[in-house]
Amino acid sequence: MKISYQETSNDLLKRINIHDQYGARDIDKWMLDVLPLKQGMRILDVGCGAGKQCFSYLAQLSGKADITGTDVSDELLAKAEEENAKLGHRVTFQKMDFNQAFPFPDESFDLVSCSFAIYYAEDIPFTIQEMYRVLKPGGHLFTTGPMPENKQMFYDIIREATGKTIPPMPGSSRYASEILDSIKSVFSQVDVHIFENPLTFPEVDPFITYTQASLSEDRLLWNTFFQTKQDFADIMQNITKVADQWHKRDGRLVMTKVVGGFLGIK
Repeated sequence: MKISYQETSNDLLKRINIHDQYGARDIDKWMLDVLPLKQGMRILDVGCGAGKQCFSYLAQLSGKADITGTDVSDELLAKAEEENAKLGHRVTFQKMDFNQAFPFPDESFDLVSCSFAIYYAEDIPFTIQEMYRVLKPGGHLFTTGPMPENKQMFYDIIREATGKTIPPMPGSSRYASEILDSIKSVFSQVDVHIFENPLTFPEVDPFITYTQASLSEDRLLWNTFFQTKQDFADIMQNITKVADQWHKRDGRLVMTKVVGGFLGIK
């Protein structure tokens, strides 16, 4: 029987935690450095997940901003609201599908951000146009996503372990091409910022935890590799074997995240 895999917030949060623990650089600090943040701004974070970026903006601006986070996942929004309650409900969270018209008036926000989510949009030009619509004149759109060079070691190990061609990833296969072109077609100016973050694993186990969470979270993308729980277990066993060989050869595993930040001005 085929397993109907669902993306889970647990898998996503595992990956975020591993980035924080084993990465050499802080992507949150990089984003805050790139963004033209000012107190008093109205900010919309699209695809906010568990609210990490919203809370980062809140802290950076000493609470002096009107921040709204939206996501389609009830599970992730519930986690965001848990943290929000600890902070005195300083952020507004609401459910929103970015494949639909945004429930906000024209020219409502100074900044619209979308971190590691825009490449899941069904109609990229539509979603970008909605982001443009709700921005004030002179406002900024900031998106982040994986560049084509992103985490090559991860894909190389999977390719060696399975003998299969890696399926096109919605982020790295579209972000620097289709998505960047769509943003450039609408915004008057677009700057590209690159963030590289080597994740160094002194042992194999955390890399396997990352890989398992990544394949599980994006399981629909990997449906030519596994469809049942046993398929998944077999592939993870083969990946672990290859990762062990690489670790014995090199003494560590280094997977470099390569992220593009696209900053558009309306």
